[in-house]
Amino acid sequence: MASIDVTEILKASSAGYQPAAKRPRPSSNENNVVNTPSTNPQDILAALEDESAQNITIDDVYVKKLLSQLEKKSLKNREMRIKHTDDPKKFMDSEVELDTAIQEMHILATQPDLYGCFVEAGGPSLMLSLLAHENTDLLGATANLLQELTDVEILNEGEEGAAQLIDSLATGRIVETFVTSFEKLDETNKDDADAVHNALSVVENMIDFRPETAEDCVSQGLFHWLLRRACQKGTFDANKMYASELVALLLQMSESAKKKLTEKVDGIDMLLRALAAYKRHDPNSLDEREHMENLFDALCASLMLPTNRAKFLEGEGLQLMNLMLRERKQSRESALKVLDHATTGPEGKDNCNKFVEILGLRTLFPLYMRTPSKVKRKDTTPDEHEEHVCAILSALFRSCGEDARQRMMLKFVEHEHEKIDRAVELFIKYREKVNKFEAKRARNPDSSVDEDVDREYMDKLDAGLYTLQNIGLVIADVCAHTNSARLRAAKLFSMKMKQDKISKVLLPLLTEYQANLGDSAEDERRRIDILISRLTKTDRERD
Repeated sequence: MASIDVTEILKASSAGYQPAAKRPRPSSNENNVVNTPSTNPQDILAALEDESAQNITIDDVYVKKLLSQLEKKSLKNREMRIKHTDDPKKFMDSEVELDTAIQEMHILATQPDLYGCFVEAGGPSLMLSLLAHENTDLLGATANLLQELTDVEILNEGEEGAAQLIDSLATGRIVETFVTSFEKLDETNKDDADAVHNALSVVENMIDFRPETAEDCVSQGLFHWLLRRACQKGTFDANKMYASELVALLLQMSESAKKKLTEKVDGIDMLLRALAAYKRHDPNSLDEREHMENLFDALCASLMLPTNRAKFLEGEGLQLMNLMLRERKQSRESALKVLDHATTGPEGKDNCNKFVEILGLRTLFPLYMRTPSKVKRKDTTPDEHEEHVCAILSALFRSCGEDARQRMMLKFVEHEHEKIDRAVELFIKYREKVNKFEAKRARNPDSSVDEDVDREYMDKLDAGLYTLQNIGLVIADVCAHTNSARLRAAKLFSMKMKQDKISKVLLPLLTEYQANLGDSAEDERRRIDILISRLTKTDRERD
């Protein structure tokens, strides 16, 4: 039988490593021999790889051998490049050999228990040096290898060695190395775009395994690169979406990222400009929709820092969110979530007053009166819609000046108190939700939760108490200051809850809310005292 030359096949496979799925061997003839001229070349290669793999023992010695071989190929390539700077043809063979050596290292990903040996033999530093290679194909091959080595599932299989690998890469400032590498890559070229994607995947894997990597991303320049890439105008692609996902993740995890957002560049303005594209136009695909949601999540996370709320106000973020609410595009529910973040707490006072000033109530109250029946989004539910609306209304009553408050009071009186009717409807709905949660907890007590009062309270908030508190605060404020609204609410509570005294309905809720306020919430605590006093006095006078 004539020998088969697979040199060209091997060269072709090493040019861009994508392991082909091996066809299963027929169980009826385990010793099949390839002897037909019609056999596919990939089958020949797979059979040869299977045969050779059976004769290899993957252990510490083999890993060190592969690393030694890779280091020698790297040194040889460097020498050839220096020697033949002006004639790439003369060092091309050494680069093909180096690429092949990189591909052979992929076998390590099947043995996470050997990562410790890989680290001790200097593997991470060798990887970092290859990421700085002038040939972007080799840079991409190295990023691909690292992406496979840092796969989260593989890391979790061998935690001790995985921790050594991740710590070693972090110590070697791999994030900074990636940022430098990106300057060499042209993402209009598919191979270069894949290299960027693999590098970002390595970063995400490292953050998942070692959360401190998030701070490395901020301090070593990747955060700003991601921000620019996520907000870049022009064609939407996978790397743009990946960048927006990581920006949102870093802003959620890192306080320094929130601060860095507005240092040197106005990151709030960049996010708002990128989101403005979705004001009147929906995303063109599910992936682009996810990208849009990532940008909204990033904006919400950034608003947790008080100074960023001022930037949001200056950048006319309220006006943009208000327009999005009116347009009824896919961006509407996320715009509502952003308004919730922008107005909540004492730091939201300026945004609250500005929102009323730009006639935001005209947009908000229709959303309050009617919850969208069909929300065609996997990440939004009717309950979340009501949560955001009630939180915004509660924040407006808490933070707005007297003129704005009067405008809101009038809204609750107009059209025969329809907004009071809606408030009572929501109050009863979420009171039932909380009652069901407490009943279920009583039937299935969790001793660990019972011992942790804070956790139990947080669970109740998640189960509907948060929305119940906010709508209760709205009812309390309106009824404490508007007699006709109080009479209407009392009538409805009497009909539906057999209780005509508003103070008895709201007092337990307001007392629990007040008791769980933080030490710095003295103003809010005093406000609740005044509301309780007025509601109690009014009910007493009725008696």
